Amino acid sequence: MASMHYPSSCFRTTSFPTFSLSVPITSSSRPSLPLPLPLPPGFRNWVPGFRLKSLNWVFSGALALSLSVTGVGLAEAKVGVNKPELLPTEFTPVIDVAGFLSDGQEKRLAQEISDIEKDTGFKLRVLAQNYPDTPGLAIKDFWQVDDRTIVFVADPTFGNILNFNVGATVDLDIPRSFWSRLAGKYGNMFYWKEKGEDSSIEAAVMAISNCLREPVGPNNCSEVK
Repeated sequence: MASMHYPSSCFRTTSFPTFSLSVPITSSSRPSLPLPLPLPPGFRNWVPGFRLKSLNWVFSGALALSLSVTGVGLAEAKVGVNKPELLPTEFTPVIDVAGFLSDGQEKRLAQEISDIEKDTGFKLRVLAQNYPDTPGLAIKDFWQVDDRTIVFVADPTFGNILNFNVGATVDLDIPRSFWSRLAGKYGNMFYWKEKGEDSSIEAAVMAISNCLREPVGPNNCSEVK
């Protein structure tokens, strides 16, 4: 099983996406690919064993890596994306350039995210997109992403619509298995095609909210609620 190597000052070691952050890995497939962008401190790799995508691709568009539940890796070059013109003029924790959410849904999600940050100190940010229609790398500075940030990208391009990137502090409190179980429950193609992309996004946000509010311990976030 090949391994992916990142600068030790920026990462620990496991697997999942990042814009200028990291590349996801499954337990059965770790393609060796160069990183196209410098990695900010405080972020880690991500969850093994589920279909995940790289936020290097999601944000910069410079690299796409799709990892399937069968462990088959698919890498392909993408044209870099950095479209600050797609960002809203005012700050919001929810950006929907794909049109998956109604105005009312966006407001409800923004309020829930505000409550999460107030109650837990963690920052959840939601980007709904259809690559390559995305703000790309511009999102990093817009949201001031740090090690207490969870970036949730809803993009159905490779089938599973739920993609996550977590900062190092979040990763200390939330089991990595939670993210793969969340993607499996609410992100699979059967779910969002039947119930809609908006339902997947709303269900995922509420599951994350419930998880972040649980006391940290050996069994926290053991259920996707």
